[in-house]
Amino acid sequence: MDTIYRPHLSTRFLRFVQSRTLAVIGLVFLLTALKWGALLFTVHQYETAIVTRFGKAIRVEKTAGLKFKLPFVDSVHRFDNRILAWDGPPTETPTKDKLYLIVDCFARWRISDPLLYYNRLNDERSALSRLDDILGSETRTAVASHDLVEIVRVTKGRKPVRDAELEKSGTILPSNLPDIELGRSAIEQQITERARQKIEGFGIELLDERFKRSKYNPAVAEKIIERMSSERHQIASKFRSEGRGEAANISGQKESDVASIQSAATRDALKTEGEADAEAARIYTAAYSPPEAQELYSFNRRLEVAGAAFAHDTTAVLSTDSEIGFLLKGMGPLRPVPPPPPAR
Repeated sequence: MDTIYRPHLSTRFLRFVQSRTLAVIGLVFLLTALKWGALLFTVHQYETAIVTRFGKAIRVEKTAGLKFKLPFVDSVHRFDNRILAWDGPPTETPTKDKLYLIVDCFARWRISDPLLYYNRLNDERSALSRLDDILGSETRTAVASHDLVEIVRVTKGRKPVRDAELEKSGTILPSNLPDIELGRSAIEQQITERARQKIEGFGIELLDERFKRSKYNPAVAEKIIERMSSERHQIASKFRSEGRGEAANISGQKESDVASIQSAATRDALKTEGEADAEAARIYTAAYSPPEAQELYSFNRRLEVAGAAFAHDTTAVLSTDSEIGFLLKGMGPLRPVPPPPPAR
């Protein structure tokens, strides 16, 4: 009886591995892995990739290109190398002079140590949350340590604007600009330096922090606007009062000038009238001084009296001794007036 030879189990497994079926299965698995990126991943120029195995970082890829990883075991975490923006929420805080401001800030930052950043924060959402806490706290501290003028002004030694027309008229607006010690730029730099020291431990580099907007609380703003309006009304009332005073001065000067002109005109008129009366008196005196003129005047007066006495069918009895009787007696008989010659 012949004995049948059966190969050992390990030999049969080796033959199975070397068979075409297993080669085809391996090829399909390789193609599938390449297709779905299970073995390869790409690192771009603007990012850094950290490869983790079972949640633990094993290497950091900073150079751009095609990289390998173990499928289903390794995970890739990508971090942006570019400058990132932080836009914090508006924060209401009091200033040193007890004025409440709503301050809105923004900052620029980037990831300086990706491995430390991944171990401490893991993702950008956690980083922004930590920036909110640190920058918000430093901003409130800085605002509370300085007066309002330090927050809103930048230029030192600023002079108030003067109006040339108002200065010519002698009216100058009451304005005083208190000088500043630091200014908004220096306070922003202080916030940046203090926050930078706290953020370095998270693998983050803070480039700068700036005030985007600062405004009053709406309730406080209404009171401030009312106060500004009251101040402007006071200035306007002052202008009106000065204008009324100037108008009264002009009106008084006008009345004084009119009275002076009228007085001078009346004086000149009276002087001229007096000179005319004196001249008339002189002429009358020169005319009535000779005896012939006196007799003529006396005769004319008699005629005027006679005409007035005998104007309306008056009958009178006259004595021959009277002046009128003597006059009538001396006139003699009346002679007829010859008729005018006929016209040719």
